[in-house]
Amino acid sequence: MNILHATIDHLHLLIPLFDAYRQFYEQKPDLAGASLFLGERLTKKDSVIFLATDNSGAPLGFVQLYPSFSSVSMKRLWILNDLFVTRPARRSCVAQALLKRSEEFARETKSKGLMLETGVNNTPAKKLYEQSGWKKDREFDRYFLTLI
Repeated sequence: MNILHATIDHLHLLIPLFDAYRQFYEQKPDLAGASLFLGERLTKKDSVIFLATDNSGAPLGFVQLYPSFSSVSMKRLWILNDLFVTRPARRSCVAQALLKRSEEFARETKSKGLMLETGVNNTPAKKLYEQSGWKKDREFDRYFLTLI
């Protein structure tokens, strides 16, 4: 398995993964929308995407990180917004490798850390995160204001 820092050259590999990820969260298939969205992220460099491939270059999964900052600690932090592994590649340590690479990247960029959120009922993901050393926040409540 290889973990690549994705560039626009990897867009064709990312689009079907990203579309499948969105469908997991009950969104309609939209390959054109996925292409536009990811193409913008990669072109504008406003996210970091790591792509897992097998030894022949076939895509296995991806993780997408968005930058943020902690004003209190005056340090960068990364939001792990998306993590997806293809069904055949699950239970093959792909997700763990993507999480590990994300952690290494956060250390390389001298960040305070990483944060993520997942569905309340996404038990397999929560188990993976906890096994990987992530801690559930018990200090702060999360609020959201829906605008559209």
